[in-house]
Amino acid sequence: MKDNLDHIALLIDADNTQLSKLEGVIQEISKHGRIVVKRAYANWKKDNLKNWESELNRLAIKPEQQFDYVTGKNATDIALTIGAMDLLHKGIYDGFVIVSSDSDYTPLAIYLHESGVYVIGVGENKTPEAFKNSCDEFVLLENIDKSQIKVQTKDTDTSDDNDRKRKESDETQPINPIDEIHKLLRLAWETYQDDDGYAFISNAGFYIKRVKSDFDVRSFGFERLTKLIENFPEKYETKASATKSIKVYKCKTK
Repeated sequence: MKDNLDHIALLIDADNTQLSKLEGVIQEISKHGRIVVKRAYANWKKDNLKNWESELNRLAIKPEQQFDYVTGKNATDIALTIGAMDLLHKGIYDGFVIVSSDSDYTPLAIYLHESGVYVIGVGENKTPEAFKNSCDEFVLLENIDKSQIKVQTKDTDTSDDNDRKRKESDETQPINPIDEIHKLLRLAWETYQDDDGYAFISNAGFYIKRVKSDFDVRSFGFERLTKLIENFPEKYETKASATKSIKVYKCKTK
């Protein structure tokens, strides 16, 4: 996994991905570096996409409108491809992420790869091998944290009680802010740990800031992230690194 990308463009095909996974995708890609561009492409007039607006706003993802010119066909893949080419020619992005399970993006991924940028695909397991293999790395949506917050939707009238119960079970209340930080600390530890199972606390801090721009450890009553971690000995082990000047931590069993 490449983890030193400075300028990442995240391009989402909203017709071919899961709304409930968006935040998890951002957390996953942030392990590689700084996401500079976040765009989602779709014909936003479609009824099945009406629940995306609040989540796009919350995650600061720019919606790109693309009308379907022919009934039964969508032009989202063309719009996303044009957007990717425009960004590529600016010459400032070293990583491109294509979120889709559609094999139509295979030529785009190959072209981006041949242009020297790092290409990451994100999609479901059913994604054709051609698209998977055209990327430097492919992340399965099924492997992205299943406990992600799901977007609440308005309940609709239905005579099917089982369907109603399923929808109600999918609606999750926002998690406690400190629990979110614990979750991000574990994700950072899983990504950056060394052979002894320890990760630099400083790396964890950089990662959390990428994912959650408003993160300030003082909001939780601590001057430094190290102090926050040390305040939860039931969750973390800490020790001085080999240089003695920087502390490292290890997550305990869940």
